[in-house]
Amino acid sequence: MREVDRVIAVRLDSGVPLVGEVSRYIISAGGKRLRPALLLLVSGALGFQGSQRHNLAAVVEFIHTATLLHDDVVDDSVMRRGNATANERFGNPASVLVGDFLYSRAFQMMVDAQDMRIMQVLADATNVIAEGEVLQLMNMHNAALDEASYLQVIRSKTAKLFEASARVGAILSGADKRLETACADYGQALGTAFQIIDDVLDYAGDHHVMGKNIGDDLREGKTTLPLIAAMERGSPAQRDVVRQAIETGGVAMLDEVIEVVQATGAIDVSREAAMKEARRAIEAAKQLPEGPHTYCLIQLATQLLGRNA
Repeated sequence: MREVDRVIAVRLDSGVPLVGEVSRYIISAGGKRLRPALLLLVSGALGFQGSQRHNLAAVVEFIHTATLLHDDVVDDSVMRRGNATANERFGNPASVLVGDFLYSRAFQMMVDAQDMRIMQVLADATNVIAEGEVLQLMNMHNAALDEASYLQVIRSKTAKLFEASARVGAILSGADKRLETACADYGQALGTAFQIIDDVLDYAGDHHVMGKNIGDDLREGKTTLPLIAAMERGSPAQRDVVRQAIETGGVAMLDEVIEVVQATGAIDVSREAAMKEARRAIEAAKQLPEGPHTYCLIQLATQLLGRNA
């Protein structure tokens, strides 16, 4: 990961000072670096130690960071990872344009791998992520969204880059089709579980630990699994509270919604859905050769369920 950070620092270099300033601001703000770590772990599990793993790990982090820059503009967010968002600090135009720079720089770096299959996987993933963003936008304030449609959004918007990161690690390693599919399945399941837990924390987390405001999803009118489960399990009055909060947006009804979510057991239902995905990830990881990297992949899926930030 230190080598990945070195590659990131080198490739952020630009003749336009604001580009480097905004990019370094959001990348140096912290973050879990899960997607590049996933690519490195899969490469290690399958025995690949070439330098392209660092380059492509930086690529997936650039793609992820570009989506964050654009997300925060779309969502009008003001805090991420405990700091002011880039759009809050530098303005919306700079955030959008630097996001575009990171996308294009990522594609420049993909060419270094000289592998058309890797380029296809990452290009397809980037396109699916964009579709997921638009799908989520279309579903804002839609209280009728069901669990299947919710999963479609998060598997496009979040899990797709996890899946691509793991698949690229397998391709770099020259893995056969069975192992490549197992790695991709692991990434998709891990990314799905990660997003479900993230959505749970919006109603059961601590904003000091999370580094963002509780209730941001509700403010933006996002219908996430805790709200879907609450409406499915609640009384007519409880359903009306949640439905009205989703349709109107804002956090004026946040306390009431949290009360309904907790009273209906929606948190437990959502955590169980995340646990199901984590178990699917673990079963996929068990198909990889035994060793410390595979062990870490299994532990990552196991510990994901206990995250609080």
